[in-house]
Amino acid sequence: MRAGALAALALGLALAAGGRDALDGWVAATTLPPLTVATGTEVLARDGTLLRAFPVADGRWRLAPGPVDESFLADLVAYEDGRFYDHAGIDPVAVLRAGAQALAAGHVVSGASTLTMQVARLLEEGPTGTVAGKIRQARVALALERKLSKAQILDLYLRLAPYGGNLEGVRAASLAWFGKEPRRLTPAEAALLIALPQSPEARRPDRAPKATQAARDRVLTRLAAAGALSEDSARAAMREPVPARRRDFPALAPHLTARLAAAAAPGARIETTIDAGLQRAAERLARRAIAGMAGQVSAAMVLADHRSGEILAEVGGADWTDTARAGFVDLTQAPRSPGSTLKPFVYALAFDDGLAHPETLIEDRPVAFGSWHPQNFDHAFRGTVSVRQALTLSLNIPVVHLTEALGPERLLAALRRTGARVELPGSGAPGLAVSLGGLGISLEDLVQAYAALARMGRPVTLSALAGGAHPREGQLFGAVAAWQVADILSRIAPPPGGTPNRIAYKTGTSYGHRDALAVGFDGRHVAGVWLGRADGTPVPGAFGGEIAAPVLFELFDRIGAERAPLPPPPPATLILPNARLPQPLQRFRPRDAAFAEAPAGGPELTFPPDGAQVEVPEGGLTVKLRGGVPPFTWLANGAPVMVGARARESLLPLPAAGFVTLTVLDAEGRSASAQVRLTP
Repeated sequence: MRAGALAALALGLALAAGGRDALDGWVAATTLPPLTVATGTEVLARDGTLLRAFPVADGRWRLAPGPVDESFLADLVAYEDGRFYDHAGIDPVAVLRAGAQALAAGHVVSGASTLTMQVARLLEEGPTGTVAGKIRQARVALALERKLSKAQILDLYLRLAPYGGNLEGVRAASLAWFGKEPRRLTPAEAALLIALPQSPEARRPDRAPKATQAARDRVLTRLAAAGALSEDSARAAMREPVPARRRDFPALAPHLTARLAAAAAPGARIETTIDAGLQRAAERLARRAIAGMAGQVSAAMVLADHRSGEILAEVGGADWTDTARAGFVDLTQAPRSPGSTLKPFVYALAFDDGLAHPETLIEDRPVAFGSWHPQNFDHAFRGTVSVRQALTLSLNIPVVHLTEALGPERLLAALRRTGARVELPGSGAPGLAVSLGGLGISLEDLVQAYAALARMGRPVTLSALAGGAHPREGQLFGAVAAWQVADILSRIAPPPGGTPNRIAYKTGTSYGHRDALAVGFDGRHVAGVWLGRADGTPVPGAFGGEIAAPVLFELFDRIGAERAPLPPPPPATLILPNARLPQPLQRFRPRDAAFAEAPAGGPELTFPPDGAQVEVPEGGLTVKLRGGVPPFTWLANGAPVMVGARARESLLPLPAAGFVTLTVLDAEGRSASAQVRLTP
């Protein structure tokens, strides 16, 4: 008897060992479904909040969980799978309990499905009510437990659990039903997110609120009975109403976020420099700006920190869902005529070359450039004015004179050095009309060009991507010239209600009133506003000064405490009345209006050559010229460094390092320039 018992025991152990080995082999041979779960692309604001999320390819809203309320996770495990951290994928205790309850009641009373089994079903989207389906879920669950940690399994559940409609995962559900991230949940919210996946369609809050509330309250009751929640907290949570509707997902900066998402890999997490508060304010401002305007008028804005190059807000259109206004078109990227907003660059180049000074006198009279007879916007002429008045009043004749002296290619080269993409009409050969807006440039590129003006002539690449902004090489013009232009622009009268001297700004209106613009900057920020129709149809009565400038000033008002004053003049700035200027700077002498060649014998720099890198000895830089009529005036970055020189070789006191534009003027007002890089 004793030997027989021992033999039976040995046989039982052998069978158990064989069964264990067979089970191990069966689990090891399991073919697992793909464990990489696609999630939607996310674009984040500078503080990490969600600007916009995108669904996955099949249209489901499924997002990476991110931080999730620890209390919710504890309640989820307590409610769904109390021994989750102890079992190997199948809970034998739950199986025995469910079997006993079913035998006693004659029907299924409770399930034995673990969280790992639920993940197995969700990964394969398998059936839930068949024996074969349950066996498959059990097998996959056992295999998952061997391959993944408990945290990884729970993460898959948080990504895949269904929450009604095309919502999957706890984060998408929390955003859709509560309008918030799941990092902090109330007991009522947590209970709802636990209840919904059990029957996501039958318990949808927006379609079956009574069923939703009943299911949520059952979860609260059970959590209270288990001691996971106090009775008082459970009763208070039951009094909270369930959500009445599904909320829209965040969609701030829709044009920008769509552009960034299209350039990134699916499921990317894109960090930006956008300030969510400023972005909301800018979008509200854009909608208000077009309210009541006839036609399909839209608005676009760009606001950036020119010190860092970071874009803080960008509005591609007043309403991206409004098809009548072509709301889908990103008007920050569309090439449009800039109107008069390029005039400051002409003046800065002229100041830098020594062609003019803010107090230089210049003529505003009828003139012909070949067959072209430019007119001022109001068809009036002011006669002799100062350059300061010419820019302040945005007169056309003076700026065309200066453009003719500089050459229109010079303006285009300066714009391109800022990184701006410039489109020319027709053959592509630039004419004098480029200074009046006769080219195409996007609003974002125009604001980037103004950032260089705000940065004392140093260009910067603006970007909304974290880490994407960076300074550009070179110098458009000297700090003195940049400050002189900014000083003039800051004294332009603001629109009604605007604060005087708050910003340096310029407005523009394109031919036919197709585009109304205002661009400006203070000591830290630069911004641009555009209004018009996306299809380029004229908008009668649309002037940049009347409809765009007020919006620009309001946009700067939204900046709040971070606003910064414009900088003081550089030490080399020549602040003098006209009568005390060097003689060549007292009055601008244009070339012949019909593009005649400059008089022979003008000054020509022979050393240093344009674009050279020159080592500067302690005593200064030796410069040489030929031609011209003495006496000569030498300027560095628009500021005189030597006046009345008669020799054709001079020693100029210059800084030991950096970019500098050297200009020499002769007694006839003729000039020559070279941009060089000085090294110590």
